[in-house]
Amino acid sequence: MNIPFVPAAAMLLSLCPAATFVYVGNADSNDIHVMSLNHATGELSLVEKVEIPGIVKAGGSTPLAISPDKRLLFAATRGEPQAVSTYAIDPKTGKLKYLGRGPLVDSMPYISTDRTGRFLFAASYPGHKITVSAIGADGVIAAPHQVLEGHTNAHSIMADPKNHFVVAATLGNDLINVFRFSAKTGRIEPNTPPSLLVKEKSGPRHFVFDPSGKRVYLLGELDANIHLLDYDADKGAFKLKQSVKALPAGVEGRIGAADIHITPNGKFVYATERTSNTLTGFNVNPVDGKLTLIETIPVEAMPRSFAIDSSSRYLYVVGMRSNHMSGYRIDAETGKLAKLKEYEMGKIPNWVEIVDLP
Repeated sequence: MNIPFVPAAAMLLSLCPAATFVYVGNADSNDIHVMSLNHATGELSLVEKVEIPGIVKAGGSTPLAISPDKRLLFAATRGEPQAVSTYAIDPKTGKLKYLGRGPLVDSMPYISTDRTGRFLFAASYPGHKITVSAIGADGVIAAPHQVLEGHTNAHSIMADPKNHFVVAATLGNDLINVFRFSAKTGRIEPNTPPSLLVKEKSGPRHFVFDPSGKRVYLLGELDANIHLLDYDADKGAFKLKQSVKALPAGVEGRIGAADIHITPNGKFVYATERTSNTLTGFNVNPVDGKLTLIETIPVEAMPRSFAIDSSSRYLYVVGMRSNHMSGYRIDAETGKLAKLKEYEMGKIPNWVEIVDLP
């Protein structure tokens, strides 16, 4: 029997989704850039620029979130009004259609949905709050039905992979907090124990679950450490396992670690730091999840956010001071990054989301 030879590159492309789009939130220009991804080259093409309507005063960032079914994009504004705008994602073109907006109770630097897409969580750094809002049938969020105060400098919030618990990092008191979550009522309640003290003056900021859902990588803004936590999904409990520095030597002044992501294949973890304008990569041990350094490279000025595509081949990072985004190819074996191209964004780009459409 003759079996036709298929080049490895062609096999990889055959596994790619039909279309992939990159969405970038720009705080000062109050817009979202929509770009299409070429799976073969990693290059991006501008599809459209979409205004966030009704903004009276620009905010410091424009956090984005995508619904689990990839049908909706949510954009939070931290200026005035403080609200979440909802957009429908066209399944063929990736273009956005404005559906409406719902209120926030404070300036929220982070939003996310639960795993069903019925509820939206928000974390307020200046207001020390965590909120939960229902997402209506029209995609627009309702006013928060739950507001939890006293969570010092809350900086990120996310449901765990099983949607049984909600995890929130609070920078001001160095805690990673866990809440029991009812997907039926949309309410959260403190778990037992309610939190884990990570490390004093570490400033927990952003975190990611690994593909197994059994580990979390948490980035400390103030010490630029990545903290590896084992996660008990049945109990909603964390245990600190490792801390590694994601900062080049000789950095002086206030540390400002910003964002962290793991490749979807679970092989590499990357984190950005804004004082040094760098991105640091790590290998993930497949047995215990521990990290070993790959490299630290210079990236865009003030790299607040980045994202990795679902094939684990491309990484895109924005610079709040450069008003640009750079694309990188990820070496599948080593995790090292090779720069591909720079793209002009709006004013103060600060959030990146990548969406595969069927």
